[in-house]
Amino acid sequence: MATILQTVSLKEARFYAPIGYYEEEQVLGNEFFVSIDVCFPFLNAETEDLNNTLNYEELYQITAGVMLPKRKLLESAASEILEQIRERVSHALTIEVVIRKSNPPFGGDLSCSQVSLKYFKD
Repeated sequence: MATILQTVSLKEARFYAPIGYYEEEQVLGNEFFVSIDVCFPFLNAETEDLNNTLNYEELYQITAGVMLPKRKLLESAASEILEQIRERVSHALTIEVVIRKSNPPFGGDLSCSQVSLKYFKD
């Protein structure tokens, strides 16, 4: 028996947030881009009903709340986003959260750094 899978994504949502290991990063903030993919079985008999899918606006609201407070590591933000999605979307088979930081302050010629976490349901 075959299964159709659906992926709902939020790509490159931009946030200016006080996240960084160094104190000045938490004061000045930095630019971040967050991408999320949530994959689940497509059981959508009525494809025009929002209740039969995942509203990507909800993904944005979760992310906006998590990116607001000061933090040292992107991993803590990615983990919190992932856990909140897991709690709200119990039928998700996979969830991937990627946070990209523009211009990390370590003196190199680097455009960004990135952290990602991926959840697989057993």
